[in-house]
Amino acid sequence: MTEVVLDGVGKVYPGDVHAVRDMHLRINDGELFVLLGPSGCGKSTILRMIAGLEEVTSGELRLNGVVANDLSPRERNVAMVFQEGALYPHRTVGGNMMFPLEVAGTDRAEARERVAELTRALGINTMIDRMPGTLSGGQRQRAAIGRALIREPSLFLMDEPLSSLDAGLRIELRLEIAGLVRSTGTTTVYVTHDQVEAMTMADRIAVLRDGLLEDAGTPEEIYRDPATVFVAAFLSSPPINLLQATAWAVQDQGVVLDFGPQRVAVPWRDPRSPALIRHHGRPVIVGIRPEALTPVPAGEAGAEGRTLAGRVRVLEFHGHDWLAYAEAGIPTVDAAAVGAPQPTAGRPGTANGAAPPAGLGARVRALLRRDTVPEPIVEEEHSGHHRRSDLVFSAGTDRPERGGEVRLDVDLDRMLIFGPDGRRITAVRR
Repeated sequence: MTEVVLDGVGKVYPGDVHAVRDMHLRINDGELFVLLGPSGCGKSTILRMIAGLEEVTSGELRLNGVVANDLSPRERNVAMVFQEGALYPHRTVGGNMMFPLEVAGTDRAEARERVAELTRALGINTMIDRMPGTLSGGQRQRAAIGRALIREPSLFLMDEPLSSLDAGLRIELRLEIAGLVRSTGTTTVYVTHDQVEAMTMADRIAVLRDGLLEDAGTPEEIYRDPATVFVAAFLSSPPINLLQATAWAVQDQGVVLDFGPQRVAVPWRDPRSPALIRHHGRPVIVGIRPEALTPVPAGEAGAEGRTLAGRVRVLEFHGHDWLAYAEAGIPTVDAAAVGAPQPTAGRPGTANGAAPPAGLGARVRALLRRDTVPEPIVEEEHSGHHRRSDLVFSAGTDRPERGGEVRLDVDLDRMLIFGPDGRRITAVRR
């Protein structure tokens, strides 16, 4: 099997377009590693560089300690599955799966036995004599996966193999794929923009943004302990609450997070308080996932210094619980603008070398150099359920009253606090 190391790897396309920038990643032997991020973040480019389909512009790509920058795809012993499966249309399912073994000169009887065994594992043994054009999308992807796996590669690469399938089939196949590749022990690099696929399948995840690595860790680590606002928001369904606040150190209360009309106090015993003191009088971004907000029973005031209030505006029924949107008057933050890499001359997003408009991170950093407390930088109003100043919370199985007042207990231990640059105020341990 194979360990993959990207040591300062970069990819620049003609026109000085930087698709991947100074990427440092280690993918362990036998690991199912997911590259996750929005369209255009560089994840497929990384996969193609590992496969040898794209040249590495800078840095070193190492496979089992051997520099692979100049190795051909055949020398790397990799197998790749694309979004559409890419089966040979003139060959049957069995013929497609047999082809890599024929090229390798495998004994025909042994090849037939391996094809039969793998088609049974993939649930397509009854389709072995059918042509690709007669198969459904899910059946074609199973056949494509089988063709890649049958040659027993040391490295298995998958580029959004489920994105063109319907939701039900994606759920079924992601379970099958994860189980199958783990049973073989083959190192697998899987590309997706779907956070649910990443969270349910991966041993570890790397979250990418604009060609840069934002965070890497196990699904649990990056969900519970994200390194940046972008990661916290990207791995969030339902959406995380990102609230603009100002931190104030108050002697008898702790560090008060002032949201304007409301506030929450972080006690002095909290391990984050020393870092928060350094932000005294400065803006911070507070992340609260909906499940970390618990409705206080009617007639109760809630714990002092750890409750927020709002009026229920919109309800969504999700079967197992109610999701509510409550107008709270607290300005929220646009995660896409926080800490976004600022393009420079010669990079995407600039015209004739002109400086691009400053994003939230740059504007807040400029404000931090002043002695005054900056005004909140809030999310733009838009149509749909989620408005600025909304708090999203999980109400469990008890349906809240639309238009009713609600008090929400904040689980301080699960509250995430970021600096204005979008990074956590305390060190993230991996």
